[in-house]
Amino acid sequence: MGSYAVQLAHALGGIVTGVASTAKLELVRSLGAQHVIDYTLQDLDAEGVDYDLVIDLGGRNSIRTLRRVLAPTGTLVIVGGEDGGRITGGIGRQLRAVLLSPFISQRLATFISTEHHSFIERLATHLTNGTVVPAIDRTVDLAEVPDAIRDLEAGRVRGKTSSGDRPDR
Repeated sequence: MGSYAVQLAHALGGIVTGVASTAKLELVRSLGAQHVIDYTLQDLDAEGVDYDLVIDLGGRNSIRTLRRVLAPTGTLVIVGGEDGGRITGGIGRQLRAVLLSPFISQRLATFISTEHHSFIERLATHLTNGTVVPAIDRTVDLAEVPDAIRDLEAGRVRGKTSSGDRPDR
């Protein structure tokens, strides 16, 4: 998701700051991020920059931290869920953000993917003209999928890992 978000924001004219681990910084730059933050070495709010839009895909930062980097009328979009809670499942942060949003000048929102032909057509246009490309770390045979999943869980994958027929064979 992050690799597509960076590329789409860049293609639409945004000045993009990507947040990634040390091993993935060059990938994020290559996808169009003009600035990068290494979350293993630096806090998100260390540089004192105010962003108009923050899209949080990783769930690493609290709403408080994300609000600190937002401009006074900026927008935070929390995408996806986190580890499940007993009552809220994996959407606790999203619920807190939506409940807080009416009482502050910043807009806090959530995004849950929906399928609609217009979204797919716009993405297809970007894929066709090359402004968005899938970031593939490697292709593995079916027998290698368990190892690939362990690498993904350990954060050793840059981009996506696909299975199936290997193009080099």
